[in-house]
Amino acid sequence: MHPTSSPRAAGGKAGRLYTVDNPKKSATVTVMTALFAFYCLLPLAWLVINATKSQADFVSTFGLAPGRKFALWDNIVEVFRYQDGIFSRWLVNTLLYVVVGATVSTFLAALGGYALAKLDFRGKRVFLFVVLGSISVPGIALAIPQFLLFARLGLTNTPWAILLPSFINPFGLYLMWVFTAEAVPSGLLEAAKIDGAGELRTFLRIALPLLAPASVTVLLFSFVSIWNNYFLPLIMLKDPAWYPLTVGINQWNKLGSTAGNGALVQNLVITSALLTIIPLIIAFLGLQRYWQSGLSLGAVKG
Repeated sequence: MHPTSSPRAAGGKAGRLYTVDNPKKSATVTVMTALFAFYCLLPLAWLVINATKSQADFVSTFGLAPGRKFALWDNIVEVFRYQDGIFSRWLVNTLLYVVVGATVSTFLAALGGYALAKLDFRGKRVFLFVVLGSISVPGIALAIPQFLLFARLGLTNTPWAILLPSFINPFGLYLMWVFTAEAVPSGLLEAAKIDGAGELRTFLRIALPLLAPASVTVLLFSFVSIWNNYFLPLIMLKDPAWYPLTVGINQWNKLGSTAGNGALVQNLVITSALLTIIPLIIAFLGLQRYWQSGLSLGAVKG
């Protein structure tokens, strides 16, 4: 039986019956949601419209007005040709940082979450407090200490300066810990150990498949975090050949504000920015159902 609202409305008149399938609608909430959606979608619409303009139309037309010529394909070709095609190198670098960093960080988070939830060891409580405390520390606050440490080790201006910090994901570890405690039955693990399976084999064969929803969620969060990472690569890398897309496009933006061909560079910056967000959209749409189930991991308990 569905929960309902009061059968009487104000003034003594019979009110409308509201159920879970037919919830009460609020005009205020609807308007606020529409305004928020407009606020979020307006920059995206501006980006898409301006990426389709030619250089002349970009300078001479209003931002949200379409250009006289649809030049999206020409702009994309120019992006990959500009400066001897360095955009392709930045794209490959970003994919390297994202694929390796997100995969390793997700696996380590799953391994650590499993250990915290299902294993007993000395110092476990202290380690939990450290994990919870590290979640509240912004990554940008650790960038300078990491730079000084990596400079002493000779790892700056190398891919390892970006990959190693991305392997550690305190929030992902916390998420996997919570999910493992609820989704992995201890009895199933005990049965596997009775059959002779070691801890690592039990984790890989029994626990890891059950952690798929949370693993996809952590993977998606790591993907977005590493893809949008800007400050750490900015201070760690000096060679443009190792730049990710975020730093490389910003260098183009600075070049456009000083060079004589500013209109060309600004046009390329907008088009490259559009190309940069496409993989994020594809990742969210492709992993949406796994991501939603992972976010609701603690909402309903059996």
